[in-house]
Amino acid sequence: MKNVITIDGPSAAGKGTVSRILARRLGYEYLDTGALYRAVAWKVRESGIDPADEAAIALMLKDTGITFSNGRVMVDGRDVTAQIRTAEIGELSSRVSAVPAVREKLLALQREICLKGRVVIEGRDTGTVVFPEAGNKFFLDAAVEERARRRYGELKSSEPGITMEKTIEDIKKRDLRDSSRKVSPLKKSPDMVYIDSTGLTIEEVVEKIMNSLNTNEAVL
Repeated sequence: MKNVITIDGPSAAGKGTVSRILARRLGYEYLDTGALYRAVAWKVRESGIDPADEAAIALMLKDTGITFSNGRVMVDGRDVTAQIRTAEIGELSSRVSAVPAVREKLLALQREICLKGRVVIEGRDTGTVVFPEAGNKFFLDAAVEERARRRYGELKSSEPGITMEKTIEDIKKRDLRDSSRKVSPLKKSPDMVYIDSTGLTIEEVVEKIMNSLNTNEAVL
């Protein structure tokens, strides 16, 4: 798939920031697939549905409208961009993302958004499941402690009770769940360019990606 750049990796690896900068530099659109899963998690919580009740979640999704545009996430016409960026919703999204009906609905939505091309899409299965045919695929990683430090920095002002120790624990738990789930697990495919961002600045990571792009598969 030409003009689609996929960036996968674990929680807090820096995918979002890197993808936004890369998309802006290339004149591409940016799609945060994690925000879509968080939107579903938010709707599950708001609806009072047990996240283990796959049938109820599948039924809910039939009447749920989710859109992502210009960095804003809408659920049934309501802007939930701020509400979905909490540790609670992040944890819940990891659970609901294992539900086949959720992945089926969001897979179709992601492909629909990206089929026009010129998109940087980031998540956990964008290069293995959503667009395995993409010509530029990256896997962005970092040490657990580094990722926890970044996530703690994001959450400490909005969630005063959060601690570094709890953040590390949560990230390790999410890593295990994301990489071991039966449906679309997080993994690096052989055709992905692996980048360890530990100790690197955002600009250094973006430059590594820019220098690794297959220009036959991307309009620069």
